[in-house]
Amino acid sequence: MLDTPEAVVEALRENNERAHGRQRTIAAEELVEAAEPFEEPDVLVTALLELMSAYEFTGEHRKAPVVFARLLKLWDTTPASFSQWEAHQVFWRFKWVTTSLLQVPEVPLASVHGWIDQMRIRYEGADHGLQPVAAMRYHVASHTGADVADAYDLWATRPRTELSDCEACETRHFAWHQVLAGDDTGALDTWRPVLAEGMGCTEEPQMSQARALLPLLRTGRLDEARSHHLTGYRRVRGNTGMQDEVGLHVEFCALWRNEGRGLEILAENRSLFEATGAPLARLDFLTGTEVLLARLAADGHDSTAVAGPPGRNWTIGELLTHIRSEAARLTRAFDDRNGTDAVSRRRQRRLNQGPLVAKPLPLGLRTSLPRQTSPTVLAATPAPAEPEAPQDFVALVREARRMAAVGHPGAERLWVRIAARLADGTAAHDDRLGPKDLLHAELAEQRAFLLAREDRHTESVAELKQATVLFEGLGMPWHALSARSRVLAWAATSVSDTQDDVAGEGQGADQATERLDADAVRAGLDEVLSEAERLKTTAPLGGGALGVGEAATEEDPAAARVLEYLTVLFSRTFAAYQDVLRGLPEPADSAVARFEESVRTLHSEAERLMVPHQVSNARQLTADVAGRRGDVERAVTELRAALQDVEASGRPWRGSRPRALLAQFLLTSNQWEEAGELLHQAIADAVRFDDRDFAMAPTHALLGHAASYLGDTNRAVRHLSEAAARFDQNGDHDEAANTRLELADVLARAGQQADAVAVLESVLSDEAAATLDERLVAQTRLTLARGLRELEEFLPAAEEFLRLADTVAAWEDEHELHTMTAAETAVTLAMAERWEAAGSAYERAVAAHAKGPRPSQITQMMCEFARLVMLARGADAVDVALDHLAQADAVRSAVPDGTEGFVPWYEAGAVHYRRARVLADAEAFPKALAEAEAAVAAYEQGGEYGEAPRAEAVRIAALVEGNGLGQFKEAIARLATAAQRARTADLAEAAQILDALRQDYQRRQQG
Repeated sequence: MLDTPEAVVEALRENNERAHGRQRTIAAEELVEAAEPFEEPDVLVTALLELMSAYEFTGEHRKAPVVFARLLKLWDTTPASFSQWEAHQVFWRFKWVTTSLLQVPEVPLASVHGWIDQMRIRYEGADHGLQPVAAMRYHVASHTGADVADAYDLWATRPRTELSDCEACETRHFAWHQVLAGDDTGALDTWRPVLAEGMGCTEEPQMSQARALLPLLRTGRLDEARSHHLTGYRRVRGNTGMQDEVGLHVEFCALWRNEGRGLEILAENRSLFEATGAPLARLDFLTGTEVLLARLAADGHDSTAVAGPPGRNWTIGELLTHIRSEAARLTRAFDDRNGTDAVSRRRQRRLNQGPLVAKPLPLGLRTSLPRQTSPTVLAATPAPAEPEAPQDFVALVREARRMAAVGHPGAERLWVRIAARLADGTAAHDDRLGPKDLLHAELAEQRAFLLAREDRHTESVAELKQATVLFEGLGMPWHALSARSRVLAWAATSVSDTQDDVAGEGQGADQATERLDADAVRAGLDEVLSEAERLKTTAPLGGGALGVGEAATEEDPAAARVLEYLTVLFSRTFAAYQDVLRGLPEPADSAVARFEESVRTLHSEAERLMVPHQVSNARQLTADVAGRRGDVERAVTELRAALQDVEASGRPWRGSRPRALLAQFLLTSNQWEEAGELLHQAIADAVRFDDRDFAMAPTHALLGHAASYLGDTNRAVRHLSEAAARFDQNGDHDEAANTRLELADVLARAGQQADAVAVLESVLSDEAAATLDERLVAQTRLTLARGLRELEEFLPAAEEFLRLADTVAAWEDEHELHTMTAAETAVTLAMAERWEAAGSAYERAVAAHAKGPRPSQITQMMCEFARLVMLARGADAVDVALDHLAQADAVRSAVPDGTEGFVPWYEAGAVHYRRARVLADAEAFPKALAEAEAAVAAYEQGGEYGEAPRAEAVRIAALVEGNGLGQFKEAIARLATAAQRARTADLAEAAQILDALRQDYQRRQQG
């Protein structure tokens, strides 16, 4: 019941602990009503201030001035009802009212100016400085566009007062003035204390982070922009008091070419479409949304579903029309009120912006925007022709044939263009190109390549078989034989049994069929090779290979036969290579022998026929097998030689794969720098030569891995983000999630924990997590929970731990994992001061420990509970804390000697250390000193590994000795010895801390 002042005050205290939102605002309104009947208005004053705060921080600017008017009346009539802090708030919140009135276009500008005049009079009457008044006049000028320079000078040149905005907020206003003046670089310099140096308040740095996004993009500081989006958006997400900031993040996504991320932000903030209490902030939100939707509509996505105002379904086109109408209405209202066009001009400038980057730059987050699928049949919608593609159809086909003959990956784009032109009727076959069936066979081969890339092997093989039939009908036996060999080689990638012996007795029919399939592939390839040997007698190969820029197939049949013959040898070798891979780590001797014989033949024949790129292919397969079997030195040697072969071939586009493979092996021996250079060149060449078949995603992931070990965090983040985005586009969602786990680790180790948490949250969105392996989800959730705890977001962290606990509870024979999860959940709940739930989790952890022992973690949990209960309840919790530590001792003493992962000296020292601190807090100083010395003795047993915790235990002993027992002489001697020991152990910071305490004691002793 709220029928006494004390009850209302207690309810106000509880409400003040809630996060700002609808629940807190409703409660604040009810508490004002409850406080009104009391004879003394002091409780009403407190309730009104609480209600005004609720309105301010949830964007209810229409209502805040009404509440303040009531406060001001009470201030004028019963000032004694205001505490010192509340009296200060009366003057402070004059500024809130000014900005609230400015937010509402129905409030005449004269009323806003009149309010500022009253603010000036009140400030002068109370002998307060007028800098805050000048700040308000500047905000009005900036909003209306009238007399901005003069207003800025009057504000910026006045000294700060105790009622000035906090330094972080004032810095934001100074920087934003520079942005509006077109000085992005100067603005970012002004913003440095907030964005880079940690200056902040309840509204900062998140408000500055949102406003700095586009200046960062415009000045090319992309890594910083990415980081501030990740961390800043988390702080404003769903906050109706930060509509304009959410709109800026949406706008940023559009101009960064991350439209999918922008749509997700809209879906997470649907409630903002209904927030009308701050019309100016609403206009900014709608404008940022319009920038995004207009870009999507221009790209043809009008009919795509999008999250809009609740209550109905929306498409992008419908929502765009709706918000344009609403935003236009608000813009007119503000311009009419202000008598200027400043608001409409600012809005139009935002809408006129184009993308600020040349291509989409990954944020590291998973987004749900459907990926653009690559064409799976050549008659599909064509990719736009590049400027260098010939317009003449005959020339186009001849160029495609020339590039295909030398293996140039850019031929794919030309074949796509050829198929599209045939399909849409803008071109027809020309007799100058030879038989029509030749072109059909070539197109079938290209369709097969594209289908194989998408793992559609059955359809791919069907296209190759069609090409084989066509080549045979054309009297081109070498081409037909080459196509047959590729059919069999690609079939080898899906064979699951590689043994040469037939299925034995007792084996199932399916397994026997698999073995027969493997045998059939090998037999088929042997038959193709025999046919090739026969063909060599009737259709000689000729004397050399086709070089770069030389004639195409139909113009140099001898050179073409060489290539097709070597393709047969490569296909046989590739199938044997697949057999070895399937048998790893111990492939059958017969499989190894067949591979070695095949690769030798390919190598020697390619050398004899002077085709260096096929020599390189033989070396690459040899290197891969050697490396996988542990002979990394041979693998590296073969790959370096393969790159020399590529250089000799005059076909630089063939260097990306051996470079990437060589880099992988160099990474295993920690040769990070050379590996990074190789990976970078591999990617650059793949882009340069339009190699769409190159494995970009894993290569970016490896490059990010190498960069992280070289300490180049920004480069690591860029490449890991790119890798994750590409894995998503390829449908490899588990690989994408694993890459984001590594990305989060890189960010966390670089001190960007909030960025890491944002990345992990995107992995665990409902839609994303549903596609992932359950254990991968669990690992991600564990990492996220720990990250949130590191950010001191204890309740969200505890919620993630509880979800994790629900998941692992279903895993049988994972008792140690159950123990770990329960222990971490208990500690985090205690940190969130959810003591009842924490106690339950504590008991679950102890029970789980009986089945799946993790003694180190359990004792750590118990020590943490001792610390946390003392922190929460002080000396009243001494007995509870000591009981936790007694339990820790019992767990520790029950651990058998030699238990893996349990270090007795460290665990004993940790319990003694914590007991010393508990006893010191209880002012039981002699017992505390004894426990601290016991901790020192325990850490002593750890040798060099115990030096750091030993130094800390000595510090506690000295604090007890000096501050608690007044034994400064003994404490000084202890500290001097310990500091010297810390220096010897290369613990400079510890020595400095110990010396500082010693010097403090010496001064106190002398004084």
